[in-house]
Amino acid sequence: MEGVIDSVTRDLLTRSPGFDWTVTEFVRVVDARLPPRVFHKHCPELTQARVATPSGVPVHLQLLGSDTRALATNARQALALGAISIDLNFGCPAKIVNRHDGGASLLRHPERVFAAVKAVSDAIDGEIPVTAKIRLGFADRRQALHCALAAQSAGARQLVVHGRTREEGYRPPAHWDWIGKIRHRLDIPVVANGDIWTLEDYWRARSLSGCKDVMLGRGALADPWLAPRIRHWLTTGERLAPTTWEMQADVLHQYATIQRRTLPPKIVVSLVKQWLAQMRQRGGEAEVRFQKLKRITDLDTLLDALLLPRSNQEHEQRVVKEPTTEQPHHSERAFC
Repeated sequence: MEGVIDSVTRDLLTRSPGFDWTVTEFVRVVDARLPPRVFHKHCPELTQARVATPSGVPVHLQLLGSDTRALATNARQALALGAISIDLNFGCPAKIVNRHDGGASLLRHPERVFAAVKAVSDAIDGEIPVTAKIRLGFADRRQALHCALAAQSAGARQLVVHGRTREEGYRPPAHWDWIGKIRHRLDIPVVANGDIWTLEDYWRARSLSGCKDVMLGRGALADPWLAPRIRHWLTTGERLAPTTWEMQADVLHQYATIQRRTLPPKIVVSLVKQWLAQMRQRGGEAEVRFQKLKRITDLDTLLDALLLPRSNQEHEQRVVKEPTTEQPHHSERAFC
């Protein structure tokens, strides 16, 4: 989620109850200890008394790298700056990241996953949790279990598994059943991730993987009310009304309003379009709007074009009763 989950996005996505915690964009670790300003740029919540979004949802810091000594050094730096958890990224499929020996590239060699997690776990020495995110291997799913076991053996307290290999990228489908194969063999909690766009996807992912918890990424950007929708259904058995374009546009407008306080208008235009591009992945009005607005370069013109006349029903929590014979436990969680 590099470039799309900054502190403002985290704030907006957690204003309605839904997420239990969030994760920063990755801090790229190469071969040296990074200065505090780099950590504060990725996680400004570190400067607060509580490392959390304004609504109180905890924020965990993510590191990406392969140099074990540098990872350990920067984990200690993060701890000193107040980090409440260190998450290690072995899931990023980006070619430029993989070419520089980061992210999913380590999944080709489970022993390297072990070494990275062990270095950070030893450096932290139990003061805060160390977690990890992987994919179903680099090109061969059969490596996924070995990588998962390596992370667990090295001290990871929780593992998020994206249900595709690096070579599969984001091509559907996500193999939630393969996540279940990993969950059966691990003693630590396993969290399912990948292709969870709707309430129905959430339940299928849980059913096929057997995981109690899921992580939301692109799905939460496409529908900022997905996590609250899941939480509401788990709590009440009722289905919230579908997210409207007016609701999506309002989130984008709020995002731009906050970002323009510190960023040049041209940068804000790019950021708004970037989020809108995530929303368009599910088609509908967001796709139509994206095609019409993608060439606009003036921020105010873009925001005017986004907003439709407001409706009093825009933010109502309308519900539709959904008969169900099986109610999930209230402890199920979603993460961003």
